[in-house]
Amino acid sequence: MVKLKIHKMELPKTVIIGKGLLSKLSEVYSPIGSGEIAIITGPHIFQVIKEKLYDGIPNLDDSRVIKVQSSSWGEIDKAIHLLNKHHRKIQLILGVGGGKSIDVAKMVAYKLNKPFISVPTSPSHDGISSQFVSIKDSRYAYSIPTKPPLAIIVDIEVVHTAPRRLIASGFGDAIAKITAVKDWQLARDRVGEYYGDYAANLALLGAKIVMKHASGIGRGKVESIRVLVEALISDGVAAGIAGSSRPCSGSEHLFSHALDMFSTEHALHGEQCGVGTIIMSYLHGLDHNRIKRALRKAGAPTTAEELGISENNLITALIKAKEVRPDRYTILNEIEIDKKKAREILTSVGVI
Repeated sequence: MVKLKIHKMELPKTVIIGKGLLSKLSEVYSPIGSGEIAIITGPHIFQVIKEKLYDGIPNLDDSRVIKVQSSSWGEIDKAIHLLNKHHRKIQLILGVGGGKSIDVAKMVAYKLNKPFISVPTSPSHDGISSQFVSIKDSRYAYSIPTKPPLAIIVDIEVVHTAPRRLIASGFGDAIAKITAVKDWQLARDRVGEYYGDYAANLALLGAKIVMKHASGIGRGKVESIRVLVEALISDGVAAGIAGSSRPCSGSEHLFSHALDMFSTEHALHGEQCGVGTIIMSYLHGLDHNRIKRALRKAGAPTTAEELGISENNLITALIKAKEVRPDRYTILNEIEIDKKKAREILTSVGVI
């Protein structure tokens, strides 16, 4: 008899999507209005949405707004220090903004054992709803489990007016699940890693539906951007069901992380993942041109020139990618990639 391993799923409790929600946060989610809260956000986005936030949270003041520049341990420690020093009675932490702000808020809330609410202002990433925080040091990338948000509140009016580049970046992160799931299947077959069929198919479903809306996302259609938001939330749920980031993050994410670590030039996370998906779909024997066409329709970059990253940096990232997370088996473990091979791959898919 096979012994059943314990598998714990942690999922968001509440998801609220609609128009004008930022200006009435306390109304649409009562815990925000009934206790001491702190907000972790970015300096630029805070200036853009400040009036809406103050309308939505009447008892808010600037002393309880912490502005962070990056999702680094330094910024996390700084936020914890400020909260411990000035606001020990905080009962709820809101992450308001993009991926960096939400990741820092998620980790701070976890370390302080406080409930966390995710309030994204752009659909640029899939960390909106997951319990995982992406932290990179000089050599490795870590996907650190914390707790999923108690609630996710998405103001479609705010998200829809996000810069087109951020929206296209979210599209790249959403379709990255195509190669992430292939890598997960490969790890199951090669090294016996646990594979969750339901979580994998949930992530793939989101990618498939988002692909159908590529043109609408590129044109800024509200309905298509809402589909993208829902897919990114669903991806976080898939990770919660899987108990790891496996259904959402594979070799294409390792390539993006390698660019962050070893390149002197960088693009947005989802932009790099989108190009990574072109490359890794080619290595998996999938239709990489289909991926490329969808990215173009959505307004996302597909070449080195469009990314603003040099050929040499892309080549280095492709060579170094499998070193980023040695514990994660992907298609990159199946191929020996030196400088000549990396250039050949990148040329074959039209990235360089």
